Amino acid sequence: MSKVYTKESNIEGKGVFANKNIAKGEIVLAIDDSRKVADDSPLRGELGESKSHCDWFPDGTVIYMQEPERYINHSCDPNSFVKTINGTRYVFALRPIAENEEITYDYCINGFGDTVWQCNCGARRCRKTIHSDFFHLPQEFQLEYLPLLDQYYLDFYKDRVQQLINEQLTS
Repeated sequence: MSKVYTKESNIEGKGVFANKNIAKGEIVLAIDDSRKVADDSPLRGELGESKSHCDWFPDGTVIYMQEPERYINHSCDPNSFVKTINGTRYVFALRPIAENEEITYDYCINGFGDTVWQCNCGARRCRKTIHSDFFHLPQEFQLEYLPLLDQYYLDFYKDRVQQLINEQLTS
């Protein structure tokens, strides 16, 4: 039985919800990264594919997200995060997730670029205006999320991450 289902969300469009209670640290789902978007394999608008369901990586790779993961909404107080293990990306519960609770993650974890949007998450700690780049997060969020960063992100941004760690050590 799947741990998740999709339905309309109070945050944005469709959302992904827990089909049962999920424990902290438990895998919520594996992400299907099979649909790579490239010059020789562009988005297919006629099939409903759009940039809003893409995941960009710092090395230039673009993945068209599959269902249900494409419907995981952003929250400034997320209950999950993404981590790669042996080449597969998984969504892990950051804290216990109750049955029928919406699965969310902070899009800025492992995020980069200059996309800015208004947040609708409704969390007490909502930042209201979201900038996609991890390093644009308030420093307390960067430090909180540091253990959640994926290894590819740590490798790609090693100098900036080390600078963040050094600043924390000297403050």
